[in-house]
Amino acid sequence: MTTRRKVLGWLGAGTGLLVAPAAGFAGYLWAESGRSNVGTLSFRNRLPIPPLLPPVVDADGRKRFRLTLAEGRTELLPGTGTTTWGANGPILGPTLRARRGDRVAVDVTNNLPESTSVHWHGMHLPAVMDGGPHQPIEPGRTWQPYWTVEQRAATLWYHPHLHQRTAAHVYRGVAGLFLVDDDETDALPLPRRYGVDDIPLILQDRKLHDDGSLDESGMQFGGFSVTGLLGDRILVNGGYDPYLEVGDELVRFRLLNGANARVFSVGFADDREFSLVATDAGLRDTPLPLRRLMLSPGERAEIVVRFRPGEEVLLRGFPAPMGGNVLIRRMAGGADTFDLLKIVAASTLRPSPALPSRLAAAPPVPAPTRAEPYRMTMGDFRFDERVMDLTRIDRVVRAGSVEIWEIGNTGGIPHNFHLHGAAFHLLDVAGRPPAPHLTGEKDTVYVPPGGRVRLAVRFLAHSDVRRPYMFHCHLLAHEDAGMMGQFITVSARDEPQVPADLAGPHPGHGR
Repeated sequence: MTTRRKVLGWLGAGTGLLVAPAAGFAGYLWAESGRSNVGTLSFRNRLPIPPLLPPVVDADGRKRFRLTLAEGRTELLPGTGTTTWGANGPILGPTLRARRGDRVAVDVTNNLPESTSVHWHGMHLPAVMDGGPHQPIEPGRTWQPYWTVEQRAATLWYHPHLHQRTAAHVYRGVAGLFLVDDDETDALPLPRRYGVDDIPLILQDRKLHDDGSLDESGMQFGGFSVTGLLGDRILVNGGYDPYLEVGDELVRFRLLNGANARVFSVGFADDREFSLVATDAGLRDTPLPLRRLMLSPGERAEIVVRFRPGEEVLLRGFPAPMGGNVLIRRMAGGADTFDLLKIVAASTLRPSPALPSRLAAAPPVPAPTRAEPYRMTMGDFRFDERVMDLTRIDRVVRAGSVEIWEIGNTGGIPHNFHLHGAAFHLLDVAGRPPAPHLTGEKDTVYVPPGGRVRLAVRFLAHSDVRRPYMFHCHLLAHEDAGMMGQFITVSARDEPQVPADLAGPHPGHGR
């Protein structure tokens, strides 16, 4: 039995009860698992803003971006250097930006010491260009995906997705944003000056040794972790202990939870209200006033915040309402509190247009094209008690179709669910309508212990009988441990070409 399964057994995670013999051990875990940095930061470092990467237009008329992945050195703690990985720099990567309808290409050169891949999280593109584990990039080689941007404006991101190595590669620093623009969003009076009143915030955590080097213990459930590595140092845009100066009344923040396992419940220390204007896949139809917003790994959100001249306010990660057993929740970081960023408003602020009461014509919940739902269970570290197999296709889906997927977390630990090659609407959570902040199109959703979500999934029209898309838990240690599956999208024309072992009646067919 693995360490993580022993821990779950001792804690009675599946039942939500603590067994008596484990009470003393549970007390030890309780004392050891709480984390906070409140009151310890000086906010001495200016927030890094990932630079926009300008493309070149190639001979085929595509906007071509160039990313070079390499090892570098980053000063995270004062006076110490940390070996990190990045794209076009020592940590993280530049922001790529394109418009709906653009034809784009990316040259990804791997100068790292081992194979990796780069996945375009949330991007609607053919499976062969998706950058999952089937598109590895060997050291010294260049991968050249290309596609047409066929989705509405959204905050997307890119990160490694190599089978069983995703957690380590993201943790070491390879990640960046990919912003999509469109005419509808451009017509709205939203803050839009990148790095001025439109600010990216990539939230991550790290553990560091005293010499500044990355501590990777617990990456794959070392110690008593149930969700993977949880760090006690918070990085924002790859920077530690940051502050941001703002000069406008309204500021738009593009939030990305880029952590391996940590769930952030984002709000402000003074409990001020902010407006949620967009989720994973694009703008909401109306702004939603909130004071807290929970984001599990891989989720994105855009919020607009009002500031007063001369004020200082802290962006904070509060204890997250993760559900489940109280001790498991604490071990998974659900009781932690972290200051993330100090925001300093100028003494005189530029006036901002009022936030519009209507935003975009968000896509409605689509009607399913197949009546029978596809049901899956998330056990502790696998789907339907099966470990990921790169040679197995778990589902065949009709290209361009809409299916209902029901995912139940039958174990005692937190998970979330991310789907490549599709966007979905959350229909219900444990049989109840989703909370308002979960409405609209998404591609990643939190699934609490004992919880169940029902999704209306709109699949892409791209057809490929051999190259799959992935679905997985985006807690990266869970993904690497085998909590991932594969599906292909196939058109009616291509259906006769489906490999023989998938032809005929099959539990994974969604035709």
